Amino acid sequence: MGLFDRLKKGLQKTSKVLNTDVRDLFRAGEILTDEHLAQFERRLVESDMGVTASMEIVEELRKKHRGRTVDLEAIWETVREKLKGLLKGEEDVHWDVNDPLSALNLAEEGPTVILVAGVNGVGKTTSIAKLANLFTKSGKKVVLAAGDTFRAAAVEQLRMWSERIGCDIVTKPSGTDPASVAYSGCERALETGADIVIIDTAGRLQTQKNLMQELEKIHRVISKKIPGGPHESLLVLDATTGQNGIVQAEQFSGIINSTGLILAKLDGTAKGGVVVAIRQKMGIPVKYVGVGEQIDDLQLFDPDSFAEALIAE
Repeated sequence: MGLFDRLKKGLQKTSKVLNTDVRDLFRAGEILTDEHLAQFERRLVESDMGVTASMEIVEELRKKHRGRTVDLEAIWETVREKLKGLLKGEEDVHWDVNDPLSALNLAEEGPTVILVAGVNGVGKTTSIAKLANLFTKSGKKVVLAAGDTFRAAAVEQLRMWSERIGCDIVTKPSGTDPASVAYSGCERALETGADIVIIDTAGRLQTQKNLMQELEKIHRVISKKIPGGPHESLLVLDATTGQNGIVQAEQFSGIINSTGLILAKLDGTAKGGVVVAIRQKMGIPVKYVGVGEQIDDLQLFDPDSFAEALIAE
């Protein structure tokens, strides 16, 4: 199965709803009314696209089609193009789909440091492994730093992934200061001439204040060891959580100064519309999507392909 087919499969729950809605609400030969549009807006909100994005899509339909005879193909085209615009954002995000690393800010000299955050259970550790696999397949030398030292299982899981991928890893005993692990990871990368350091972080601390302090400390030790680092601060979200994902994104993004999102678990049970809502509300680009459980199932996010898959029949 190709990447687009896997993406389409991952979004089938949302696309099925949208396709059913359009067939139910917009019937060929009828006149498109405000009542039709109001009903469609409610359905869009229910698909987790959020109020703002839903209103913008419907307003585009209103401008182009209200009062006219329903042309389903033309309506779909309007929805598709508006979705693409919303997903790209004002800066018109578009990366080279043939280069899976093109979405990342890579250091011109020395190691690139990537900090990865997210609450427990969102698929953070697996996403780190998939990201490391992308780098190694591209010929990059990778060091993993197992900084989620409050969860022994997370450290062990990352160690197992590193062995499978064939990359280096830095670990320390359970309860070790995560900033110490981050520092050691950067040190290892400099010593071995590695290209990439990917640093895992705690998914939960006692309070948000503790989390803030810990992540700020990690930032400080990284920037001291490798100037300009971290070059990327990626937030992992679970695609199945719907609107809860926005709350997570808001809370964590301010703490880590997120440069992008990894949307994990886009496996068919996901509410894919939440990507549109997050993009609209926060302005943070989605950089990667996880479209399966295998190590190769991390895909560079392409707004055009995502919009096509979101409304595909």
